[in-house]
Amino acid sequence: MLVSAIQMNSRDNKEENLRSAERLIDLAAERGAGLAVLPEMFNFLGPSERRPEEAEEIPGPTIQRIARKAVQHRMYIIAGSILEKSESPDKVYNTSVLVDPLGQAAARYRKMHLFDVVVEGQPPYRESAAVLPGDQVVVAEIELGAVGLTICYDLRFPELYRALTNRGAGIISIPAAFTLHTGLAHWEVLVRARAIENQCYVIAAAQVGVHPVSRECFGNSMIVDPWGTVLACAPNEESVVCAEIDPAYLAKVRKNIPALTHRRRELL
Repeated sequence: MLVSAIQMNSRDNKEENLRSAERLIDLAAERGAGLAVLPEMFNFLGPSERRPEEAEEIPGPTIQRIARKAVQHRMYIIAGSILEKSESPDKVYNTSVLVDPLGQAAARYRKMHLFDVVVEGQPPYRESAAVLPGDQVVVAEIELGAVGLTICYDLRFPELYRALTNRGAGIISIPAAFTLHTGLAHWEVLVRARAIENQCYVIAAAQVGVHPVSRECFGNSMIVDPWGTVLACAPNEESVVCAEIDPAYLAKVRKNIPALTHRRRELL
């Protein structure tokens, strides 16, 4: 199956963001993709104080529009992440949704690891001020096999990716909005490391460029194979990149170097 990573420059206008996402999904479908992954916060990337008012139920307006595209193109779409309403009036979840070709929300993952950090030259990031963490590891079955769902900062926590692999994932999605500063230093090496150590395909769909509140994202959306080879990498603009996922190659890598079976579990 051909898969695609969609790179966006989402901002604080939800309707404009959704139109861009729909256009890029159409482009992925024209190129023959059977699975498309959107970036983190693809429908709204604006001021933190607006997050509660921009949050939606799932399914809600955004997922319904993505579902129509999934049905139209008979494809799977991982709706990168959106703000999901929670039981708290002033906090939300950062949630990734897998939509199947029938338009059903087949799986939902709430981001576990929240981005509370200080990045040089920028105001502190405090994702936890407005976002609640999830607590479920999520793997979903599609035609290609099992897909593990993660979001952005999760990338720095290899134990989550091993948990996904232990649950059968051969493909892992990483919708992201990596900062320019951290992306320059860490993005590619972390994405490739997660693919190599878990011998899986990784589809990392990122935000790119300047966003409201004067923050800039690194972009460089990429698709990486189980050997760690970068099969496709996006230019520094909104775009779609595609690559083929081959279950037979996945099986070959895991057979030739059976590292996943050599783990010393008693040491953990």
